[in-house]
Amino acid sequence: MTKEALAGLSRRERQIMEILYASGQATASDVLERLPDPPGYSAVRAMLRILENKGHVKHVQEGTKYVYVPTVSRDRARVGAMRSLVTTFFDGSTEKAMAALLDLGRTD
Repeated sequence: MTKEALAGLSRRERQIMEILYASGQATASDVLERLPDPPGYSAVRAMLRILENKGHVKHVQEGTKYVYVPTVSRDRARVGAMRSLVTTFFDGSTEKAMAALLDLGRTD
């Protein structure tokens, strides 16, 4: 999986990944309970399937339930997201990105 693929997640997909990273694993019901302003159960299952097809999660079957776990470490996902951010908003310049971060920390 490429780092660029890690950055190509929708807002909901990122929320689901955060839930999976925080808990280590989760069922669709677990994800549904933890999502802000959650969609329906079948929508959550569809998003988990999409994340699985993209290679971000895998599932194991426990009884009648699928338990989803991340396949990409949080650190690797973070690097991919930062690379995408720098490329998209700062023309690939880490210097410009750092300057923007330093501006955020200023107290005027």
